[in-house]
Amino acid sequence: MKINVYYGGRGIVGDPTLFVLSKMQTVLEELNVRVDRINLYDEKRNITTLPSTLNDADGVILASTVEWYGIGGYLLEFLDACWFYGNKQKIADIYMCPVVMSTTYGERNGILTLQSAWDMLGGKPISGISAYVKDPVAFELNQEYVNVIEKAAENLYRSISRKAIMLPASNQAVKQMVSAQTQIDLTPQETEQLSRYASDDNYVQTQKEDIKELTTHFKNLLKNDGKSEEDMALQGFQGHFKPQKSYEAIYKFIVKGFDKPLILEVKNAELKSYFGNIDNESVLCRLKKEKLDHIQNGRSSFQKAFMSGDMQVKGDFRMLRMLDEIFVFSETA
Repeated sequence: MKINVYYGGRGIVGDPTLFVLSKMQTVLEELNVRVDRINLYDEKRNITTLPSTLNDADGVILASTVEWYGIGGYLLEFLDACWFYGNKQKIADIYMCPVVMSTTYGERNGILTLQSAWDMLGGKPISGISAYVKDPVAFELNQEYVNVIEKAAENLYRSISRKAIMLPASNQAVKQMVSAQTQIDLTPQETEQLSRYASDDNYVQTQKEDIKELTTHFKNLLKNDGKSEEDMALQGFQGHFKPQKSYEAIYKFIVKGFDKPLILEVKNAELKSYFGNIDNESVLCRLKKEKLDHIQNGRSSFQKAFMSGDMQVKGDFRMLRMLDEIFVFSETA
């Protein structure tokens, strides 16, 4: 038999919940039960992966301390993870004993919260332990209290070993009728893998950035009548080209925000503009897309961008000055 203990407190000295857990663990180990304690404050970065630890458990103890309001965030986050990533078929066979000690008010509400949550998950909650502890030392020295704690551990052991039958609860019926959650058919292995992705900060951050980039892209498509930002940039140069006699140059713009360099090939009255890569450019310019937008909207110029350091330039600086003559942008244009 294996029982997992999930402790959602802060682990501070004098926490009465820790005393209760130690007494329960002693009793269970004397009954040849394997007890694994998981301190959620140590696993706060990996809480979404912890539902996988339920897969080989016959019973669990959910424990927390009410210090000012409720059972605390770590335990609630763990229960959230069980709802989203836990193997519900496995949870349905797991007996849960709640332990809530309080140094203020609310231990009974805490017990009810844990029992209701486990009920909603489809598990088997049993009666637990709750108490208000004003003086931790006096509480620990009271042998009658210790006897109650030991009996609770024995009750959990008996419930699991005898596979105690649980009477139907309204929580399950109500959940089936009113739950609006969209169920996704995933195997337990796929669910566990998903929980690992959710706990990977780098993966989550990358996904957020990708979503933000896609959102911006489609917003710009709507704003620009379906044209991409690259198309709008090319159109900006083509629509404001002022040919100069006997002038030839190749400009290469590396714009932060575009995947490929923007190339402008100027030959007398002809302009070729496209995205690609070349090595024979006359002038190489580096700038951010926002600064290029400011220039094409007439709020700045290539010369100003260069002088302010917003655009880095390599190549023939005389040809750099010609940019503002062959491409004339203005706010009214």
